[in-house]
Amino acid sequence: MAEQKYEIGMVGLGVMGRNLVLNMADHGYSVTGYDKDLSKVQELRAEAGSRVINAAQTVSGFVSVLSIPRVIMMLVPAGPVVDSVIRELMLYLRPGDLIIDAGNSHFKVTDLRAKSLADKGILYMGVGVSGGEDGARHGPSLMPGGPKEAYARVRPIFEAVAAHVEGTPCVTYLGPGSAGHYVKMVHNGIEYGLMQLIAESYDLMKRGLELSDEELAVVYKDWNAGELNAYLVEITSHIFRKVDEQTGKQLINEILDEAEQKGTGMWTSQDAMDIQVPTPVIDAAVVARNLSALKSEREAASKNLNLGITHLKCDRGEFLTNLKGALYASMIITYAQGMAQLRIASQVYKYDLNLEDIARIWRGGCIIRAALLEDIRAAFHRNPDLPNLLIDSHLGQEVLAKQDDLRAVVGFAVKLGLPTPCLMASLAYFDGYRSAWLPANLVQAQRDDFGAHSYERIDEKGVFHTQWE
Repeated sequence: MAEQKYEIGMVGLGVMGRNLVLNMADHGYSVTGYDKDLSKVQELRAEAGSRVINAAQTVSGFVSVLSIPRVIMMLVPAGPVVDSVIRELMLYLRPGDLIIDAGNSHFKVTDLRAKSLADKGILYMGVGVSGGEDGARHGPSLMPGGPKEAYARVRPIFEAVAAHVEGTPCVTYLGPGSAGHYVKMVHNGIEYGLMQLIAESYDLMKRGLELSDEELAVVYKDWNAGELNAYLVEITSHIFRKVDEQTGKQLINEILDEAEQKGTGMWTSQDAMDIQVPTPVIDAAVVARNLSALKSEREAASKNLNLGITHLKCDRGEFLTNLKGALYASMIITYAQGMAQLRIASQVYKYDLNLEDIARIWRGGCIIRAALLEDIRAAFHRNPDLPNLLIDSHLGQEVLAKQDDLRAVVGFAVKLGLPTPCLMASLAYFDGYRSAWLPANLVQAQRDDFGAHSYERIDEKGVFHTQWE
């Protein structure tokens, strides 16, 4: 084994990195791993078994056993740690070697790193990885971007370890530069929206209908068997049945109501605003997490501002039907916003993204996988230049058919005083997007009145300014 040269190296042997190493080895690839934490190195050695896996304790030992030109993947926390690892590796690398950042780095930082390393002859890829630890071990969705020649080098490995749907791997080359990390960022933004929508449906059933945890589990299980089939709906049905080992109570009720975040949802919203793409469901989901973090303020406000939540006075079965339809329509709208952002970003950043391919590789392995993605893939197959999924002949009609459900649910939430920011944002976006006329003419008039910002007219071309007073 001392003479063995390994095909790919992994820096970062946490849960994701270690599981991806084992996944690669299970598919016949020789892999060497490295981590500063010796216990993680030892854990990989213990788990390697008869697989062709090496676990190095030093960077020099790690790099020295790699085949040339070297291929090195990093699965370390985004930020300064990535730059630190790159600096260490550069002491041993040579032109033609390839570094892959498989973490959630900001796409603009990925572009800067790629340019800096290209000047030294080093290839650099940003690759989104989704699926959690189970996905890393058994098949994630992979979103690679960077030089085409770099992807060609790792394509066999990526296609082998990725999830497969109908025999097709959930990975494809997405585009140059930071395309992979951008697509993963928007994936996570959509994920924020879907999670918050499901959380709002939970709140309406828990506080509005007073459903028990077991009843909630049954509802989500039933929903997952139909058009709402999705990984996030599936795990939600399991969550309500989990018993806490410490208290013997349902674990969900022992968890603090403060949602953490790592920033990718916020980045999605920020860049959507930069490139002027409306993504209100994703924006509202980010705000909802920020609001949840104000626990002490919310507790104080509830004493002074809480009018008390009354329970729904309606037919339970009818409301659950409404809620199911509202959630489905809102999920379509959330995907629509994310895909619209990818379309515009592709033009702005010159990624040349194929939206059908993106929907296809999201069908398996990743956190936002859902039966709905096959309809989304089909929509872009019918029309690759589709500006928005709401214009698609099938998906647009699906939302139109469910709009009464969404309106009913939002109306009930308003009456009860239950916060449903993403359901409300979905409805407002739908109504705004399908409006041939919006009151933006008044906004333009106001801007011209107070700031002489000018306006355009509907009856003649040009830019105009009026002395309003």
